[in-house]
Amino acid sequence: MVSAKREMSKRFGLWAIAAIVLVLLATGCGSKANDGGASESPAAGGSSQAASESPAASESPADGQTRLVKHAMGETEVPASPQRVVVLTNEGTEALLALGVKPVGAVKSWTGDPWYDHIKDKMEGVTVVGDESQPNLELIASLKPDLIIGNKMRQEKIYSQLSAIAPTIESETLRGEWKNNFKLYAEAIGKKEEGDKLVADFDARIEDFKSKAGDKLKETVSVIRFMAGKVRVYNQDTFTGIIFNQIGIARNPMTLNSKDAFAEEITKERLPETDSDRLFYFTYETGDGKATELEKEWTNDPLWKSLRAVKNGKVYRVDDATWNTAGGILAANKLLDDLYKIYEVN
Repeated sequence: MVSAKREMSKRFGLWAIAAIVLVLLATGCGSKANDGGASESPAAGGSSQAASESPAASESPADGQTRLVKHAMGETEVPASPQRVVVLTNEGTEALLALGVKPVGAVKSWTGDPWYDHIKDKMEGVTVVGDESQPNLELIASLKPDLIIGNKMRQEKIYSQLSAIAPTIESETLRGEWKNNFKLYAEAIGKKEEGDKLVADFDARIEDFKSKAGDKLKETVSVIRFMAGKVRVYNQDTFTGIIFNQIGIARNPMTLNSKDAFAEEITKERLPETDSDRLFYFTYETGDGKATELEKEWTNDPLWKSLRAVKNGKVYRVDDATWNTAGGILAANKLLDDLYKIYEVN
């Protein structure tokens, strides 16, 4: 009887030890899952925790080489030579292409299907990851990027979620000096020297144009944009305005005296205020025809036809993408190409 009790006690002790071991093993597995081993991918707009647990989150570069990049959201360690870049602004896409890097994913162009005409031949095979205002986090994660390039003005609210997928850097704004953003992106992908050279080349073209245009730069200009349901006069703190300022092109009194450095919305009755020696206009057409319809209405109006630039044959319809919407270095060079032709300088 005593022997039987001893045997039962011995077996109970072994069971207890086994149970403790199982508990410890289960705890260890749970810790690994919380460190990013979960298999769920984040939904678009989902929590940053879900993004951090996605198996698509990027791994550290194989060689372990990284660089610290300062940007609008702080400082971020990025791979020394990123190979799978996702870019979340149109001007950022242009920066990568100019630097010889094709992104694995990019937000769609504001106009085009899905890319602007001037970049579509360079974007074959690039995955569309939504648009600037609403990028698709799940799709971005599935591309397994090792670097994400965004913009604080557009993606500040989802920065933590993007950072959980891959190292993320963001430029400050889309309204300021476009060259600052370009230089940041060049630094982020490890091509600072190439980026500096491209900016220097652009500046050299500006100086060449200035020297050849001469007194023509004293002629005042206005810039008008037609959109669905509204018309804007674009001022100095715009993509076009910044380039015009660098060249030294004279602006008309309305632009110089505007309270809004970016743009001023006008009614048709205010068209005479836009009067200038030269007038540039472009139309933001999204496909419903409304902006084009408004353009036709205004440009056929007697007030439009009474403008000095129109009467003198110095009104120019230019491309909205390269003169405004794209906002990158490729567009800047195309805008300058147009100016060489318009001002008839070689």
